[in-house]
This record gives sequence, structure tokens and C-alpha cells, in this order.
Amino acid sequence: MNIILNGIAIQLDAGTSLNQLIEKEGLAGKRLAAEVNHEIISKSEHVNLILNDGDKVEIVHAIGGG
Repeated sequence: MNIILNGIAIQLDAGTSLNQLIEKEGLAGKRLAAEVNHEIISKSEHVNLILNDGDKVEIVHAIGGG
């Protein structure tokens, strides 16, 4: 299946969860926010949310500074 991740088209296996995508992108364990089709997904739902063909996903991670 194809999704758009942060504006870039990528291919994933059918049945991939948001959590699996986060792990694949090397962001597991980091402070981040995820949005699927313009809806913010709480961290507790990352494991349960299965991505679908054509989904638009935005993932941003917090960077400290000052």
C-alpha cells in the first residue's frame, strides 16, 4: 500500500500499524506527535491504528532547545 509520510510517498506492507511505521522510521521511544488524515492520534492508539492505502501521515518529534 502507499501512504504519504510528511509529504513523501512511501510504500508499506498492508496491515502496518502507526506504531510499526514509527519504529521503521527510527523514532520509537522519542517524544513525538502523530497525525493521520488531519486527526491527531494519541500515543496510546499508535499500536491499534492500522494504516490504509492513501493515508496522509505527519510525524513530528520534539527537539529541546532554548
